[in-house]
Amino acid sequence: MFANDIGIDLGTATTLIYIAGKGIVLREPSIVAMDERNGQVLAVGDEAYTMLGKTASDIRVVRPLEDGVISDYEVTEQMLKHFFAKVNPSRVFKPRVCVCVPSAITEVESRSVIDTVMSSGARNVYLIEEPVAAAIGAGMDITRPGGIVVLDIGGGTSDIAVLSLNGIVCKSSVKMAGNKMNAAIVRYVRSTYNVLIGDSTADRVKREIGTVWTEGQPEKVIEVKGRNLVTGLPQKITLSSYELEMPLRIEVERIISALQSVMEQTPPELVADIEKNGLLMTGGGAMLDGLDKLITSRVRIRAHLAENPIEAVAIGTGKSFEYLGKLYDGFVSYTNYSSR
Repeated sequence: MFANDIGIDLGTATTLIYIAGKGIVLREPSIVAMDERNGQVLAVGDEAYTMLGKTASDIRVVRPLEDGVISDYEVTEQMLKHFFAKVNPSRVFKPRVCVCVPSAITEVESRSVIDTVMSSGARNVYLIEEPVAAAIGAGMDITRPGGIVVLDIGGGTSDIAVLSLNGIVCKSSVKMAGNKMNAAIVRYVRSTYNVLIGDSTADRVKREIGTVWTEGQPEKVIEVKGRNLVTGLPQKITLSSYELEMPLRIEVERIISALQSVMEQTPPELVADIEKNGLLMTGGGAMLDGLDKLITSRVRIRAHLAENPIEAVAIGTGKSFEYLGKLYDGFVSYTNYSSR
C-alpha cells in the first residue's frame, strides 16, 4: 500500500475518505450547493448541509448520489475534486483510489463511478463491494473457509453478503436504508399530526428516539418543530419512541426479507459457521435502536454491531489495496486507464 492510496466510502448520505497511515481524514455529507444561474458550486459537504431547506430559489442544494449510485455525474465530480483538494493538496502525485459500491451495481453504473473518480484526479480506480469492505474494516478474516454474513445499511442501500475463502458465496442488495427511514418518519408525522418536518429533523428524530424494538425499553420523547399544513404556521409537537416503532418496522421488513432470502441460498455447510459467528452489522443505518434484537428474533442469528459501524466500510475500502490479486468473485474490479 502506498502512502497516498485513498479509500472512499462514496455514500448517498455521507462521504468518508481513508488514507493509508492516517486513517479517516474526511467525513462530510454528500451534498453540493449550486448557483442555478451560472452552475457555479457555492458550497460542498458540511457547509452545503447547513444550507438545506434555507436557500433562495436560485440556489439548488442537491445530493448527487441516489440509492448508492451516482445520479448527477458533473456534480459528483465537483464534489470529489473539492474533497480531494482537502485531503490530498498535492497535484503532482495522483493517488490510487478504491471506491466501495453496492453489491447490485450494474456495469454501466460501475463505469460511471470509475470515469467520475478518474476525472476528479485519480491515477487508477478500483471498486470493492460494500459488504466485503465492511468485513475487512471490522477486522474479520475473510480468507478463512468459515462463513461470515455481513449486513451494511447505508443511506441509500442495504447490502448483504455471505463471505468465505476470499469470495462472495451469495449476496443481495435492497434500496432501503437510512434515507427511507427518514422519509417514513416524515410521512408518519404528516399523516398523524398534519405537520411537515424537514429531512434533517427526521434524521435527528431517528437517531435520538427511533426504534424498532420497544419490548422492555423505556419510552423516549423528543420535541420537534414543523409547519402546520392547515394553518401554515410553525408548530411544536412531541414524538414518542413507542409511536415510531411501527412506521420504522414496516421499512425494515424489506431488509429482513432480503436477509432471509440470502440465508435460504447459503450452503448448509456454512450455516453452522454463521450461527456461531453471528451477523455483523455496519453502516449508520445499522445503529437504529433495537434493530439487532429484531433481526436476532426473526432470522435466528445473533446480530451485533461492528466496533466502529459508521467508519468500517471506509476503513475496509482503504485497506483493500492489501488484498489486490487475492480477492475472487469480482470483489475488486479496476480500470487500466491512466490519467492523462
